[in-house]
Amino acid sequence: ELAGLGVNMQQTEADRPVAARSDSPFMGKSILFTGTLQTMGRDEAEAKAVAAGAKLLSGVSKNLGMLVAGEKAGSKLEKARQLGIPVLTEQEFLDLLSQADAS
Repeated sequence: ELAGLGVNMQQTEADRPVAARSDSPFMGKSILFTGTLQTMGRDEAEAKAVAAGAKLLSGVSKNLGMLVAGEKAGSKLEKARQLGIPVLTEQEFLDLLSQADAS
């Protein structure tokens, strides 16, 4: 019935999740984006992080592996610093992504 309504019932190559490299600096780490990013939207940044093996978190806690802070980061940045969580700038995040892609 769904196929008759135009729903694609077969998985295509574009539908398959991209497997992240096991040596990616993001593999298995949790990440959170806060503030305004300058070169991309948050959805795009999150998608790139997930494709590189990261897990997204919605808030700062001791379980957070890294915080990417854009402009006007606010209270999440302060809390991450208090907890000793590594904080990256947007450029540092992009540099790590480039390293992961080059490997």
